[in-house]
Amino acid sequence: MVIAAWIIIVVLFLVGMAGAVYPVLPGALAIYAAFFVYGFMVGFEPFGVWFWLIQTTIVAVLIVADYAVSAVGAKKFGGTRASVIGSTIGLLIGPFVIPVAGLLIGPFIGAVVGELIVGTEFRQAVRAGIGALVGFFSGLVVKLVLQLLMIVLFIIWVV
Repeated sequence: MVIAAWIIIVVLFLVGMAGAVYPVLPGALAIYAAFFVYGFMVGFEPFGVWFWLIQTTIVAVLIVADYAVSAVGAKKFGGTRASVIGSTIGLLIGPFVIPVAGLLIGPFIGAVVGELIVGTEFRQAVRAGIGALVGFFSGLVVKLVLQLLMIVLFIIWVV
């Protein structure tokens, strides 16, 4: 039972880390779910109030940061709400339309198209697209670091 639990936990950790890059995967929630898998299959004894407070806070920060960092990136480069919405749509659709490269091109094209739809000048729309990419990469770094921190804290707590 313990081996099966660890296999599921590792798979959830991998899905969670991949979710930092691919928005269609659950990300931090998969990592959070791994803690419950451990609890139900091995035991909740190692976890105390501090473990759950710290991990839940990290998940909440990740959820808020996921949206806020991208929006800030686009706004810093002069983008409007249209570029934020467009980059989000591009981020979700891009990887399916253009595998691998769509993850990078999608948010950029989405932000540019979003700005052009609302009548923004092309040059400014491109600038907003660059801002969306900066926001995406900034958010990616934040998510990877915080999700890795979640995993490390889990390992420290159970070992």
